[in-house]
Amino acid sequence: MGDATDCAIAAVARSAQEWGGFLLVGHGVPMELLTRVEEQIKGLFALPALEKERAARGGGYGYGVPPYILSFSKLMWSEGYTFSADDVRSEFRRIWPNGGDDYMRFCDVMEEFHKEMRALSKKVLDMFYKALGISADHIGEVESQIRDTMTTTMHLNMYPKCPEPERAMGLAPHTDSGFFTLILQSLVPGLQLLRRGPERWVTVPAVPGALAVVIGDLFHILTNGRFHSVLHRAIVNQDHERVSVPYFLGPPKDMKVAPLPAAILPGRKAEFRSVTWREYMVVREKMFGKDASALAMLRVTEDERDAELAPGMN
Repeated sequence: MGDATDCAIAAVARSAQEWGGFLLVGHGVPMELLTRVEEQIKGLFALPALEKERAARGGGYGYGVPPYILSFSKLMWSEGYTFSADDVRSEFRRIWPNGGDDYMRFCDVMEEFHKEMRALSKKVLDMFYKALGISADHIGEVESQIRDTMTTTMHLNMYPKCPEPERAMGLAPHTDSGFFTLILQSLVPGLQLLRRGPERWVTVPAVPGALAVVIGDLFHILTNGRFHSVLHRAIVNQDHERVSVPYFLGPPKDMKVAPLPAAILPGRKAEFRSVTWREYMVVREKMFGKDASALAMLRVTEDERDAELAPGMN
């Protein structure tokens, strides 16, 4: 059992370093629940447009596409709905103001899914810690705080059949902002990761029951770049519709995120400045549509290193 666990941890470390993501199987989330989640999402997006538009996106949540998509010229062939995983019932009263059976079934399934994914996310974080060489006996106060206070957001995606898929995009290339994302996708491949060296888009296999794990920018900072965030996108299909559910994990909005001392390799220094999620998003929004990275803007400069080393400086 120990050897199998060690092999899994080594595989996580290798995938996080080389790809910025991986497929997770044997995770314990019931297959029948994943099936019910997909059915409920298809039912939600099948509602008349006027009913969905009652929950038009505002303040980051609701029906509609994320704002960053407006920075891209290519047509986005998708519908989306973003919400706090801790606030399902009040959020979806906007869709079903009078409640009813459909409302109750939808909320029950989403809350059950949230409970399973929340528990799984803590196991995945512990896997990442072990892959960094941080054992359970050496998890400090900061690592424990991260594990216990992660925030969760869900985004429901529907990619309808597209008559000319080469002229459209399901979701534009982007990195996720938080720690990491667990993604449920239907059995129609469409999620692609940008593989480094040489750069090429690679389609993530649609394996029954598997969840994709994608590393975000704040986890890139937390691990001092050892586990890198990955550019990913969604493509569309001419013959089949597709559903995906990213389950985003990140810190509280005002928690300072900096490289964990235990994640910094011997002979290396912290490569990134301390930043909150709110501060990071300000930098990220400035970079939308530009040939620049928010992470690059948060790297510690040589001048800053010199200032830290200068005698008598505070």
